[in-house]
Amino acid sequence: MTQPVKVIGIVAGEASGDLLASHMMEELKRAVPSVKFIGIGGPKMQAVGMEVLFPQEKLAVRGYVEVLRHYCEIMGIRRKLRAYFYAHPPDLFIGIDAPDFNLDLELKLKEHGIPTVHYISPSIWAWRGERIHKIKRAVSHMLALFPFESPLYEQAGVPVTYVGHPLADMLPEVPNRNAMREQIRLPVQSKVFAFLPGSRQSEVRNLALIFIDTARIILQKLPEAIFLVPLATSETRRIFEEALRRCEGQDLPIRIQFGHAHDAIIAADVVLVASGTATLEVALLKRPMVITYKMPALSYWLLKPKAYQPYFGLPNILAGKFVVPELFQDDATPENLAQALLNWLSNQQAVTELEARFTDMHATLRQGNAHKAAQAIVSYLGMQQEVSK
Repeated sequence: MTQPVKVIGIVAGEASGDLLASHMMEELKRAVPSVKFIGIGGPKMQAVGMEVLFPQEKLAVRGYVEVLRHYCEIMGIRRKLRAYFYAHPPDLFIGIDAPDFNLDLELKLKEHGIPTVHYISPSIWAWRGERIHKIKRAVSHMLALFPFESPLYEQAGVPVTYVGHPLADMLPEVPNRNAMREQIRLPVQSKVFAFLPGSRQSEVRNLALIFIDTARIILQKLPEAIFLVPLATSETRRIFEEALRRCEGQDLPIRIQFGHAHDAIIAADVVLVASGTATLEVALLKRPMVITYKMPALSYWLLKPKAYQPYFGLPNILAGKFVVPELFQDDATPENLAQALLNWLSNQQAVTELEARFTDMHATLRQGNAHKAAQAIVSYLGMQQEVSK
């Protein structure tokens, strides 16, 4: 008997959501081969067969000031998308992260009789906790990546499933640093630093010169140090290379890589990383790190008072205390960053303790994420079968 076609509307606003959604979509296609996906997504979602209505890059902006600059265009996309789903109702809508965009869309679609699933809980435990009331009105089911999130939704009466984090399933539990160094042709005994200035163009612009100056300071104390800088796109690579030219840093031992961030992290002794999902990747790969960030002063001024916790980095949030340094805004000077990175190299006991903590964190987050997410979603498609093991 031919299976009826099931249509899922879906929106992922940036690269991390594209990856997350693509794995879940593959699981759903195994469970419901007739399923079709339509909405906003990146290349990985398109590779699974998604029909794209608007380019994902239009939504990939961060911070109050940046969002305001693109506000009219983003709101126009949301209006057109809502009108499309009103005219062609999907069986289900899934919003992947991007809560400021997706929750308003989910609210309207749910009022229109379309079930809505939100994948990746907004950080209501960190700031803007009042959003849980809007989430309750907008979301039929929440898929949470972190174990401490489920009780918050259960208390508020929002159906929720803890699905674990996809990175915990993807990344090795015991990374082999020496093997990775041999693979990418790095001396096993060298002091290697991985510098991750972010995936967005604005992040790389804000951090490139600071990262380069941090490398210069480290080289004064460790002349043989090597710096790996993985960059996600040709544009972010161009921005970083331009910064190197501006400060005459072409002769520094900085190896710019196109992608391969995980390789760089595994090979490194210590990592300097822009705040965001990459901090969790570094933790799951069991590397000591220093977290940093710079954003326009107005954005930071508006954001900081809304925070409920003293830390922003995911490793510290998951640990419930500072286990790695965070240096933001005015504290993010090359001198401070270099010293914080060098501190890890001089304290092997602290590194060993941190690796043990990160190993426990990995075990907690490894849940078979895509499979559990698909299991939770299938029931909203009116299908009787379960996702096959």
